[in-house]
Amino acid sequence: MKIAIFGREENLQNYIRYFTRLPALVVTTLNPSELSGCDLLILPGGGDITPAFFGECNNGSRDIDTELDILQFQAFEAAMQLAIPVLGICKGMQVINVALGGTITQDLPTSSIHQYQNGDQYHETIVSESSCLYELYGRTVLVNSAHHQAVNRLGRGLIAIQWCPIDGCVEAIVHDTLPILGLQWHPERLDAKRTSMNDHALFSLISSWIYISRLHKYPKGLS
Repeated sequence: MKIAIFGREENLQNYIRYFTRLPALVVTTLNPSELSGCDLLILPGGGDITPAFFGECNNGSRDIDTELDILQFQAFEAAMQLAIPVLGICKGMQVINVALGGTITQDLPTSSIHQYQNGDQYHETIVSESSCLYELYGRTVLVNSAHHQAVNRLGRGLIAIQWCPIDGCVEAIVHDTLPILGLQWHPERLDAKRTSMNDHALFSLISSWIYISRLHKYPKGLS
């Protein structure tokens, strides 16, 4: 199994440590052509998407890296062409949404729920009972997050499957037919002392999607 984490390597150490716990070769890249031969694309967190990509002027976006945005959009497109499963985390989830025509709320008025002094904030979420995450974690689960933006209008084929009950912020999305999962929270730095979530459940889901994609038989109705 070969996993590609798409971003600037100096910002990916948490992701590298986390995903090397899978029985997989983990590589980092900024070259979409290197996805050929990979089994999974990880779009990691970090910074905000250039608002022009979803048709808006800057209204609170920060830490923008337009060059990286372009490369991550290209990587997402390449993954779909190559039939590679995709996992987007934090900004990565938002990249998936924008790539499929969705929009972003640039500065949440309730950002203090989701970010604590530029660090992780733990809060409760509600999970759709018909979703893959419900099978893993149940109806309510405590997650960690560190973001001030959120998915607004969903992109083509995307379904919201997890929300914050306080402000309705979307915490996870899936594609209705393709193995594409976006998480607004950060599995790579969950504190096991603060939440019942565990790595094994998410790793099992990822591994099953990789196995199915290798057979070129995408599961239907992944929501």
